[in-house]
Parts: sequence; structure tokens; C-alpha cells
Amino acid sequence: MAKRSSKFIQLEWECPGCDARNPGPEQSCLSCGAPQPDNVEFVAPADRKFVTDEKSLKRAKAGADIYCAFCETRNLATATDCIQCGADLAEGKRRKAGGEVRQRATEKMVLCPNCDAKNVSSNNTCGECGAPLAREKVASAQLGAERISSAKTKNTPAPKKRKWIVGAILAFIALCVAGLLFLFAPSKSVDGTVSQVYWQTSLPLQEEREAQYSNERGSPPSDAYDVSCHTETEEICTEEEVDQGNGFAEVVETCETRSEEYCSYSVLEWQTVETLTLAGNDYDPRYASPSLSADQRLGSESVEYNVTFSAEGEMLDYSPDNLNEYRQFQIGSQWVLKMNRLGGIVSVER
Repeated sequence: MAKRSSKFIQLEWECPGCDARNPGPEQSCLSCGAPQPDNVEFVAPADRKFVTDEKSLKRAKAGADIYCAFCETRNLATATDCIQCGADLAEGKRRKAGGEVRQRATEKMVLCPNCDAKNVSSNNTCGECGAPLAREKVASAQLGAERISSAKTKNTPAPKKRKWIVGAILAFIALCVAGLLFLFAPSKSVDGTVSQVYWQTSLPLQEEREAQYSNERGSPPSDAYDVSCHTETEEICTEEEVDQGNGFAEVVETCETRSEEYCSYSVLEWQTVETLTLAGNDYDPRYASPSLSADQRLGSESVEYNVTFSAEGEMLDYSPDNLNEYRQFQIGSQWVLKMNRLGGIVSVER
């Protein structure tokens, strides 16, 4: 597993005093002037941009910033004395670094709290009036929301469109289920007389024949022949943004090479070459008894039962589940047939 990195992005932080968003390298809030506390979290902006200028790259690579032990002012990683009080930074506290940076949720637009102008989510200050953009003013362009001042108008609840759509889908599904139940549920009973019975048995005749497989993933079966294999490799890469503790994050790409073997081969398999069937109108179903050669065998047998009723001038078919049920339908016997609205037999009883 290889790791490589050559990219840095600028982060941002939110002032705990006024909620203004500030560029990562800023040591004090651009809105209220408060110094950045050492526990403020750096986050990656929704619209990240790679650092390209040499000055910013140098600072990004310098390491974690230092907070003065006396006045708590944030200083550059390369500083030896505090820029605020002049104290020796040897006793200072470096910001935590090395953790993965949290990604800010995707934002389409940000509304300025001062002039209501819309700004792209990567802006830290308003492009119209220069005011800082606070986090509670974030507006989702996907929902088309507009900030409405409470001093001008009363708050109006947003329409619950999504809940309405989900409710409509559930109602449609319930309606379909109810419709099927309505169609297939018993709706009437009619008297029927057994006029005919019928059975048919099936017995697969199988032979061992060659089957060919091409580019199958994994190793071939132990009994395969004419085997030809090759290995395909693929590089899988993931990215993470590692906090440098100075307002920047290093974009680290981790890659691993995965290999998979693919093989083409031939193998002998039992294949159905013929299905032998017998049929009759009695109550003793039978299966074919073929003579088998050395390379043949019989597959799994199956049987189908059918009973025909004469009812109200119509001939209606019913399929018993097993031999014991089938044998109950003697020719001329009377039955009560439960019918659905589509004219099919749902169940029978004496």
C-alpha cells in the first residue's frame, strides 16, 4: 500500500463568538477580531481549492501552529517568540495535527446576514458588502429557500413535499395490494363434477458432456482441462485530507494494487440431453424406465397433476398439490369450488 501527496488545500474555521467563517490561516476572526482559540476545529470547505502560491505552500508545509502559553495567541510553526506578547514559545502548545479533516456539508448558496445577497459556499465574506458569512445563514439552493427576517414577516413552515411524495407512494402500493387481494380472493362458490383427471411425469436423461468457460474469476475446478489463466491488476486509490494544524490540510492519496485471476477452461458436466415423459388419465402415475449407457444417468423426477371440473356449463381446471390429494378426485364425484373474480379456482371442498 503506497501513500503519496503533493497537494494542499486551505481550510476554514468558525468563530465561536460571532459564528463568522474565516480562512484557515487567519489567526483572528475577520468579523469581531477575537483570537482563534486552540480548540477551534478546522474544516474543509464544500468547494475545496488546491493551494498553488509559494507563500501559502511554504506555510502549509511548515507544521502545526503554536499557541502562546501566556496570552494564547496563535503563532506560526516557525516562530520562536509570540507575536503578541513576545514570550518564548518553547513553552507554547502546538495545535493537534494529523487527523482527518471533516468535510463541510455541500452548500449551494450562502445568504449574507447583512444585505441578503447570495454568495457561493466557498466565500468567507459577502461579495456585495464584505460582511462575514455566518453558518446559520446557510441556504440550500436545492430547496430554493430564502432567508426571511422575523422582524418583517412571521415564519412560515416549509411545505412537507417529501413527506407528501412518500405518502403518495405508500398509498399507491397499498392500493395495488388491495386490488390484487380483491381479484384473487374467493368471491363465489359453485358446484362442480369431476369429469377428467390427468397426470404427467418428467424424467431428465443426462450425459456427461464438455462445457467450456471463458474468463471465469478465480481458480478453475480441480478436474478442469485445457486451462488458460491470466492475472489482471487494478490500482484502487482513496484520498483523505490530513489536518496540518495550521489552517491547511494535506491531500494524501493511498493506493493499493489488487490482483484477480481469470481462467478459461473445459470441464465435463452432467447435462440434460432429453426429458422423458409419461402421461395418463388414471390414479397411478408412472415414470419412464430407460436403459442407461455407462456415461448416462437420470436426473430429478417431477410430476404434474390436473383435475377438470364441469361446472355451470364450463370446464374448469384445478392442480392438486400431491398424489394423495389427486386421488380424492374420483370421476363423477361432486365438489364445491371456491372461485375468484377472474374465474379461477381458489380452493375445493366436498
